[in-house]
Amino acid sequence: MNSGFVLRAGAGLAILTAMPGAAFAQAAWSPGSEIVGQPVQVTTNGTTNTLYLDQGGGLRIMTPGGNTVPGSWSATNGQLCLSASGAQECVPYNSPFQAGQPLTMTSSCNASETWLAQATNGPPVQGQKGERGR
Repeated sequence: MNSGFVLRAGAGLAILTAMPGAAFAQAAWSPGSEIVGQPVQVTTNGTTNTLYLDQGGGLRIMTPGGNTVPGSWSATNGQLCLSASGAQECVPYNSPFQAGQPLTMTSSCNASETWLAQATNGPPVQGQKGERGR
């Protein structure tokens, strides 16, 4: 494919496929859980879209023009895969994203992409008290 999936998804095409989501009820880390609900900037061919991976496998792609493209995501077998607009794209994914640390990867569409997690979800800090000091 000549252009990256994320760039094509920015055109606002309708989603044609859906994939089952990963379970997040586990106490241990599961692939993708560190960025669920957090903004992730993905830059492909000079265009930056902001992705949100939602619980249950939902995906929202926010384009620079303010459009939202819905889709789905999954993380298995060392890959993070996004589906939207009738296409699927996967990137290597073997360890959790770290907030503020860009990762440049080549996607299954042979596009060079830079992924930047703005924030990540982390496990509770041991000894940390709740909102009422308990």
